[in-house]
Amino acid sequence: MVRDIINKSSDGTALTKEEIASLFRVPLFSEESAMVIAASRKKSEAAGRGLAEVHAQVGLNIAPCPKNCAFCAFAVRNKVFREKVEISVDEAVQKVQQFETDGANAVFVMSTADYPFEKFADVSQEIRKSLRPETILVANVGDFSKEQAKKLKDTGFSGVYHAVRLGEGRDTTIPVETRLQTFRNAGEAGLLLGTCVEPVGNEHSIEELVEKTIITRDAKPVYSGSARRIPIPDTILAEHGIVSEAKMAHILAVVRLALGYDIPGNCTHEPNVIGAAAGANLLWAEAGSNPRDTDAETEGKRGMTVKDCIRVLEEAEWKVLKGPSKFYGA
Repeated sequence: MVRDIINKSSDGTALTKEEIASLFRVPLFSEESAMVIAASRKKSEAAGRGLAEVHAQVGLNIAPCPKNCAFCAFAVRNKVFREKVEISVDEAVQKVQQFETDGANAVFVMSTADYPFEKFADVSQEIRKSLRPETILVANVGDFSKEQAKKLKDTGFSGVYHAVRLGEGRDTTIPVETRLQTFRNAGEAGLLLGTCVEPVGNEHSIEELVEKTIITRDAKPVYSGSARRIPIPDTILAEHGIVSEAKMAHILAVVRLALGYDIPGNCTHEPNVIGAAAGANLLWAEAGSNPRDTDAETEGKRGMTVKDCIRVLEEAEWKVLKGPSKFYGA
């Protein structure tokens, strides 16, 4: 049955909920799991035309965020960061220019959900001016209105990263519909969407993994994929531990098989060779703040450099794109 489902995916036919669930249930290190991973890699290569990408993100600020996502270092309830800290425009520009120099295919600008939107647009405008015209700029911010989506487009963003997260409305204070409306707002403004099935924890059911996988597929993004949750010490979710990279490789492979060839990218995070070998053709470098890091500056801690990510992809036998992102339509 697993082989039949894989063949159906490889032929470009959309899998049903039951078929996706069957692939998630395949035992790790079984012959069938090896088939899933091999098929995922082959489909990623075909969808992405044999190329992988490295995107790089700069975090503009740290703040005790009132959205209170249980998995996030910025959440008020997690008491990791108690003061507001912002990097200067000059610092942000220096970091993104380093990304560009190092070969990032797209540059992301991230802020906490309560960071003033107009300030985000103003800082991003300066970042846009500092980069080459062809460099792809992507926003990673909280939920936004139709008018704000248009403002992001006018500021020079090609797309956004946004997700309906595992545990949304349970581990967060954000309704699923709010996330979905932001998806729609981005699309109406001409912003391309990148998303992901994340953050995966050991407690998440197959039913929820399937649900979130289908949400990403239905959103018609330029990439989906899957990423694990990094436990924030001494928080309520930390007791569940962390999903192994081996298990994540299988999960991201199933997500890839659930997606059509019209979705070229398949991401995972944090960067790892087994995930890239299993079909992840998109990894992220990070600088500045990081919602999975308890250090204010993630460089040299959890955050990898662009060169680190390129090395991971090459270890997984990927050819890395040179130049602007193809996922975001360059």
